Amino acid sequence: MDFTFSEEQIMLRDMVRNFVDDVLRPAAAQIDEEEKIPVEIKQQIGELGLLGAAFPVEVGGSGFGEVGYCIIQEEIGRGCMSTATMIGAHVSIGSNAIYLGGTEAQKQKWMPALASGEKIAAFALTEPSAGSDAFNLRTKAEFDGTHWVINGEKLWITNGPFADIFSVFARTPKGITCFVVEKGTEGFKPGAKEKKMGIRGSETSTLTFDNVRVPAENMIGQDGRGFLIAMKTLDAGRLGLGAACLGACKELLSLSTKYAKERKQFNEPIANFQAIQFMLSDMATLIYTTESLVYRTAFDYDAKRLTSRQSAMVKLVSSDALDKCVDMAMQIYAGMGYSREFPIERMYRDSRINRIFEGTTEIQKLVIGKDVIKRNGNI
Repeated sequence: MDFTFSEEQIMLRDMVRNFVDDVLRPAAAQIDEEEKIPVEIKQQIGELGLLGAAFPVEVGGSGFGEVGYCIIQEEIGRGCMSTATMIGAHVSIGSNAIYLGGTEAQKQKWMPALASGEKIAAFALTEPSAGSDAFNLRTKAEFDGTHWVINGEKLWITNGPFADIFSVFARTPKGITCFVVEKGTEGFKPGAKEKKMGIRGSETSTLTFDNVRVPAENMIGQDGRGFLIAMKTLDAGRLGLGAACLGACKELLSLSTKYAKERKQFNEPIANFQAIQFMLSDMATLIYTTESLVYRTAFDYDAKRLTSRQSAMVKLVSSDALDKCVDMAMQIYAGMGYSREFPIERMYRDSRINRIFEGTTEIQKLVIGKDVIKRNGNI
């Protein structure tokens, strides 16, 4: 299989890279300190078409598919993981639930505004008693003849404080079902913004539903089939997350190499020391492995091949690679890395969440292991 990027994909990468170099990276420390992404940066992201690049032209997107989306997230991950998280929640899970599960009429109603960034999406699955055990959600939806009435609470919802369109999963008598809930609907209320250790610029909150009435036509997919939409959506989410981790790893290697060549001890650059070279070598190898896995899986995804196992592998490998790379970068920078004067401190805090959200490391291993058993060890 040829994994070579097309001329259009290279142009997309260069455009996003310029945005990261000129706008996003210089703002990353401010985003972390103020715990929010400036409105003007969100607007620029929408104007550049980054929020719709993954979707087909027919629904307002640019038609770059999953490979294009991974290219975007890799570059954004180089500059700011908070911003990559905001984009991921909007594109690959919040909007994608509607794109993957919705009717043509539903796609035409909501997708163009989501693809342009006019409206921002969020994905509401997690609950206080339903984290890794996502099937155990307690939020309920009952049909009153014209509307679905939703009651319950969601937890750790990225983009929750400011999103316009929410893909909400609730339990009906037939099982878990997906609904679109729009901002401002009576009885629907985002909670206060969570105070987090890392990705602090990515705004996260609870959501409460108190007799929230949504029209019957806001049900996405078939009644009782929402869990399948959620799992299929997360396949794409894990891929985009892996690409963002890849970009952060590349940034760490670049920063670490430059610093090692400039920092002197014992009257010579520390890059001359074998211990430092070993760490740079390990980082480069982790990056090559992760990059190969991310883009092979993205090409398979765009070719409509099943990628649930591969996406779990991407999430598992990329999140672990980033934790290892940022730890080695911290060791190379030593005391300087612990200072907020350098980006390593922020990136160290930002990295840890990746082994938790969108399915923990342990959940990924379960997904992979069950598939291996199902295939009798043939992968």
